[in-house]
Amino acid sequence: MVMISSVFIIPSCNTSRATKGAVIGAGAGAAAGAILAKNNKATAAIFGAAVGGVAGALIGDYMDKQAEKIAADLEGAKVERVGEGILITFDSGFLFDVNSDYLKPVTRDNLQKLSGTLNKYDDTEVQVLGHTDNTGTDKYNLGLSKRRASSVENFLEEQKVAASRLTMKGYGEADPIATNETAEGRQLNRRVEIVIVANEKLKKAAKRGDLPTG
Repeated sequence: MVMISSVFIIPSCNTSRATKGAVIGAGAGAAAGAILAKNNKATAAIFGAAVGGVAGALIGDYMDKQAEKIAADLEGAKVERVGEGILITFDSGFLFDVNSDYLKPVTRDNLQKLSGTLNKYDDTEVQVLGHTDNTGTDKYNLGLSKRRASSVENFLEEQKVAASRLTMKGYGEADPIATNETAEGRQLNRRVEIVIVANEKLKKAAKRGDLPTG
């Protein structure tokens, strides 16, 4: 499996990462986020939670450290820095057997490692989003996506991630990121996403310029 860690930035010569983060939060990046969010619930959640400006840049730096740790730990996951948050995407086939919501052993190992980082950087909210392709009925797909997201959420709770930080939602086939007309596209659509964004405590600290070191 290949791990991918990427940072969503607006390239600019001779500018620091903090400056780029501020640009994203305050102007052009927010517009780009609105375009991304139109067809994707995960990016909508991230950009909807953004504070922007200098505070947003500080949150972005805080998230950079987490994303680097998560990407180093996880197998079979794509880890992306998006705006002021982190998006982790697992192929459902890596997490579960076909038509199952029972976590595979390697998945449990991954989520244990992720939980350790979440518990270290605990000033965040965590959303677990389940998705399927369009094979099968709408009702079945919606139920399967909810059960899978719930399995991930419950396991994170077992690893001492506070339940108050966690929310889960299943979207069934309603939020594709690729075409369902090809096998490759359907595979991309069968996924579980984990969205990490700042909580209110972290946002207030960022506005004061007083973030935890992590």
